[in-house]
Formats: sequence, C-alpha cells, structure tokens
Amino acid sequence: MAGTGRKRTRDGAAPINLAGAASVATFVLIWGAWIVGTRHAVTHTLDPVAIGFLRFAIPALVFAPVLWRSGLLPRAELLALAVCFVGAGAPFFMLASNGMRFAPAADVGPLLPGTMPLVVALASVLFFGETMGRLRWLGFALVAAGIVAIGGRSLFIASDQAWIGHALFLCGATAWAAYTIAFRRSGMSAVEGVALVGFWSAVVLAPFGVPSLVEAVQSGHAQDVLIQAVIQGLLSGVIAFVAYNTAIARIGASKAAAFVALVPACAALIAIPVLGEWPDWAAWFGIVVTGIGVVLASGAFSAAFRRTAAG
Repeated sequence: MAGTGRKRTRDGAAPINLAGAASVATFVLIWGAWIVGTRHAVTHTLDPVAIGFLRFAIPALVFAPVLWRSGLLPRAELLALAVCFVGAGAPFFMLASNGMRFAPAADVGPLLPGTMPLVVALASVLFFGETMGRLRWLGFALVAAGIVAIGGRSLFIASDQAWIGHALFLCGATAWAAYTIAFRRSGMSAVEGVALVGFWSAVVLAPFGVPSLVEAVQSGHAQDVLIQAVIQGLLSGVIAFVAYNTAIARIGASKAAAFVALVPACAALIAIPVLGEWPDWAAWFGIVVTGIGVVLASGAFSAAFRRTAAG
C-alpha cells in the first residue's frame, strides 16, 4: 500500500513498526476478552442476534460522519465490500456466536482465530504469490501445534452437539481469512472499512436484534445489555476492528493474521480470573508454543536475523 515505504527482505519479511505492534497488542487483548464475554452472554442471558446487533450498530453510529462523507458504498469494487461484509460482518458474527452455544469456550480460540492465520498464509502463497522463508513456515507449524495443544482432547472427541460448534468455528475462520485478504485489496481505509461493514451488518440484523434486546431489557437484563454494548460495540466493534485493519495496512495480511493466533492464549489467560477456568498442562504448552510460532510466522525474527547476518 502507498505510504508504507519499508524495505523488505527476500522472504517477504519487514520490520514491524511501532504503530503495527501497538495495533497487534490492542486487538489480541480485546479479542481474547471478547471470546470470554461472548461465550458467557450467549449461554446465559442474550441471543446471538441481539449481541450481533450491538456489535455492529454502535460502530455504525460512531463512524456515521465517515459514512456521510464516503457514502454507503465504497469507492472500490462492490465485490470487495461483499467479501468484507461476509468475512467480518453479520454472517461471520452469527457463525461464531452460534458456535459458542454448542462448543465450550476452550474450543473457540483454537478453532476460530487460531486456524485463521493458517488459511490466510495458504491462500497468500497459492493465489497471490507471496513467498515465505523456512522460519516463517516453521512458525506456522508451531502455531498449528499450539492450537491443538490449547484445544486439548475436545477438538477431537466431540460430545453431544459440540461438533456443530466446531464446524461453525471453522466456517467462521475461513470467512475471516477471506476478509483479511480482501480488505487489503479493497482500497478502503481502516475506519471506512469498519463503518461500512458495521452499517450494513446492523441493517441486516436490526429486524431480529432490536426485538430481542427489548425483550432482554424487559426481562431484567439491562445490565448485561450495557456490558455487551461496551464489549461488543465499543471495544471489539470499534477499537479492535480499527487496530486490526491498521495492522493489515502496516505489516501485511499474512503477518497480521499470524498474530491473531495469540488470541487463544490470551483468552485462556483471561478465563482464569473471569471464569475460574485453569488451563491444563497441554494448554500451557500450547500457549508457549503458539507464542513462539507467532514470532517466527510474523517475519520479525527473519528480518532481525538477516540484518545481523548482513552486519
């Protein structure tokens, strides 16, 4: 993209600037909390469609001035907007939130944000000619191993209807991977992408989400609605979304996606004080391995190694 102006290494790696690093830290922390908060909400007080409406209506309101200036359709091709809408808008959210109704929280991180970087990396290599060195491929292999470890046996031994949740998570991961690639080629800015996806998603979900929210408030769950409005609309819908789009623009699609693999580990750590769920030894092993894999897959280590060798 224009304005990056950074020298790249032979394997496609580039030093991660401060803006990119800050964006990565922001969306990883918020999405880790989002997994815990959404799982609790959909299994206790609120329907997924109600949570989804909060998730997108608030960003649409926050960025209404952007929509006023740019219009309701992007300057780029409509196909790019359609892919972004499916991959990060209402369809993606309904896949993820409904999956949380069937599968336990421990499965969300490994199967949703955990598998997405692998899909993005494979698509980038097969369809867009991106090259990756051995260290980055090793990093993705470690990410895959860490995902399996964090997920534990439940990834392979599905009880009751957990397999439905697993299938929905994998579909959601594929959709988000498509968004990650499409956004960088859409020509939309980070804020414009958030505003457009949020607006059209809110329009689609409003006929179902608004009545569900009214019913929840009348049933005495107004506090839960307010909490989810902050988690879904402000933190995840605005701050994390802008941070992720900024990371894509600053460090590239496959590298930004690689850092998403840290979300399962972050969610596992947040679940300790919030839900009282302590990871077992396999999950702790996965947290460490995933962290190492993300560093390698991001290309940052490759860049440092090459600069040291050249020096």
